[in-house]
Amino acid sequence: MRNSFIILFLLILASCNSENQGNRQAKNEHKQLNSEKALEKANRYLVRTEKENIANYIRRHGLDMKETGSGLRYHIYEKGTGEKVVSGKTAVLNYTLRLLTGDVIYSSEKDGQKIFRVGRGNVESGLEEAILLMRVGDKAILILPAHLGYGLLGDSNKIPPKCTLVYDVELADLK
Repeated sequence: MRNSFIILFLLILASCNSENQGNRQAKNEHKQLNSEKALEKANRYLVRTEKENIANYIRRHGLDMKETGSGLRYHIYEKGTGEKVVSGKTAVLNYTLRLLTGDVIYSSEKDGQKIFRVGRGNVESGLEEAILLMRVGDKAILILPAHLGYGLLGDSNKIPPKCTLVYDVELADLK
């Protein structure tokens, strides 16, 4: 009889413990779900704010920009007559890179021309996407949302995290 009582007591105790674990697991899942919803809400806010800032920049500067499916905005303001860009070629750019505030970050005048092989992903994805729309001699204004530029981290030098970039580029040569 005494052994039965001990076994019954242990079973009751074990069932209480598993119920507490179930409650804790449910609470943790609920907290995680709330955290994910909060992050989604914050991200939607940041994306909406970035789009508004880009629209304001375009309006302030009177630009006639086209937008690609990725969110890249571009305006080719001077047409070249040279070769069209294809993947695998080496692009040579004269450029000025600014923030939406107008602050110059980098430029070919100060930092040298930007030279990269198209299609290798060694530059910002938005810059590569834009260059593929150009031909030698073209000059363009490009607006790269953060996700097409340096993203959440910036470049750990002059470009801050989550920063929209404005390029004024000339495709000087294609090799």
